[in-house]
Amino acid sequence: MPTIEVQNLLKSYKTKKNTVVAVDHLCLEVPPGIIYGLLGPNGAGKTTTIRCICTLLKPDGGTIRVCGETEPRPIRQKLGYVAQEVAIDKVLTGRELLELQAALYHIPRGQIPQAIERVLDLVQLQEYADKRSGTYSGGIRKRLDLATGLLHQPQVLVLDEPTVGLDIQSRLGIWEFLQKLRADGITILLTSHYLEEIDALADRVAIIDRGKLIAEGPPAELKQNLGGDRVTIKIKEFADLPGAEQARDLLKTLPFVRSSLINPAQGNAINLVITPVPDAQSQIQALLTSHNLPLFSYAQSRPSLDDVFLATTGQTILDAELALVEQGK
Repeated sequence: MPTIEVQNLLKSYKTKKNTVVAVDHLCLEVPPGIIYGLLGPNGAGKTTTIRCICTLLKPDGGTIRVCGETEPRPIRQKLGYVAQEVAIDKVLTGRELLELQAALYHIPRGQIPQAIERVLDLVQLQEYADKRSGTYSGGIRKRLDLATGLLHQPQVLVLDEPTVGLDIQSRLGIWEFLQKLRADGITILLTSHYLEEIDALADRVAIIDRGKLIAEGPPAELKQNLGGDRVTIKIKEFADLPGAEQARDLLKTLPFVRSSLINPAQGNAINLVITPVPDAQSQIQALLTSHNLPLFSYAQSRPSLDDVFLATTGQTILDAELALVEQGK
């Protein structure tokens, strides 16, 4: 049985102008004992989804089941939640904040000291426990936040952008800690728009955009399904659409080109998926030159999760985030 099961989840928000659908009939199944990633641009519906799973938001439709439970109170007993923003009172020490959290979890008074010592050891915060949390670095504050989510020994840990704003050393430390939790049998659901984070941590990933599921599976499998290398070509730094279309139609005739699309957000760049061949660049350049088209730039790489997003939506995750910013202006 899946640890987390989401069926046809629907959640929308009313604004002054219209109704915005944040999650659009989303379906997910998270197996036990894995790290499951939700990947997508900012505004894709990731945070709304996990807040519904954590019973912090009431869905407009659909069903959610966590460890076999469907009612809010037993679900909350099964999971720990760490929000994107670190919720810390800077005046209190780390230990005092954990004592407050333990009371909110209704941990019996006699068990609180032992529970606090356990999580302090787990996240390696003993030397900081009795210092005011306002003196903590970003990485230490995030570790304290993780400790609060683990205080009541949940079966499921839900994390919203767990390393946003952290330096690379702190991020790698959090990654290592999450991998240890998975080895101990804890199911972890995390959201991120960092491609490398999901690639490094997740056993399975759901890629979502505008509240809809666009791809799901093990990261390696999703990339392999693209069937070749990714090539990005520009005939000019900012090509006009007719020129890009002419180049795309020519390139589609090459036997090693499997798929092609034009990305307007990248100056009408042409994105190809190709079967790797030793002389791909020279063949492409020769074909374009024979039709009086220049080759301004050429880049070839192995597929990434961003390529999976691009192949499905026609834009990269960064493009999607920039488009959302423009819409909000």
